[in-house]
Amino acid sequence: MEKRAILKISPFDRNISVTVIPGHFATNHSHINYFVDLTNMKSMHKMAKAAAERFAQAYIGTPVDTIVCLERTKMIAAFLADKLSSQSLNNGQDIGVLTPELSNGQFLLRDNVKDFVFGKHVLVMFANVSTGLTAATAIEGIKYYGGTPVGIASLFSTVDQVGETPVTSIFSIDDLPDYETHSKANCPLCKNQVKLDALVNSYGYSKL
Repeated sequence: MEKRAILKISPFDRNISVTVIPGHFATNHSHINYFVDLTNMKSMHKMAKAAAERFAQAYIGTPVDTIVCLERTKMIAAFLADKLSSQSLNNGQDIGVLTPELSNGQFLLRDNVKDFVFGKHVLVMFANVSTGLTAATAIEGIKYYGGTPVGIASLFSTVDQVGETPVTSIFSIDDLPDYETHSKANCPLCKNQVKLDALVNSYGYSKL
C-alpha cells in the first residue's frame, strides 16, 4: 500500500508536506479514497512549528484565549499559542491549550478545565476535517460550555466552513481534487466490490 504514496508539498511553505495514499479506507464516519498521512506534521517539531506559523498568519486580528486541539495536534497548538500570544491583539497573554474528551460522540470537559472555555474566545484545531461531523460536535460542545468559537484550524480539510464557523487549512481539496468521502451505504468502491485497504483514524491506519 505504501508504494502508492504520493508526497504533497504545501504551496505556501516547502517545509510543510503530507503523504497521501490512494485506496479504499474506512473511518468512523465514512469511506474515503485517500488516506492523508499527517503524522510528520503532528510529530516533527520543525514541521509542526512551520504549520503553526502558517496558521498564525490567518488569525492575525483574531482574539484567542484558548486553543482546543483534537486528533493529536497539541504540539502545533502549543507553537500557535506562543505565536498568537506575541501578537498585539492578544497582548502577550497566556493562551490555554487543552485536549477535550470525546466519548461516544460527546464533547466533554472536566470541571478542572471548564474555565479554559467559559467566557473565552476558542480556536479549535483538527488534523483532518472531511465530513465535518466531529468538528460540528466540537463547536457545539464549546458553545455548551459557554465559549465563543472563533475558527477551526485544520491541517487538511475538504470544507471551508462548519455551520457558521470558518475553517482555515494548510492543505485543502484543491491539493487533492479527486478526494472523495461517502457514507458506507453510498460508497462506490464498495458497490464495485473493491476491498478495503485499511481502517483509519487520527492515529494512523491499520491494514486489513
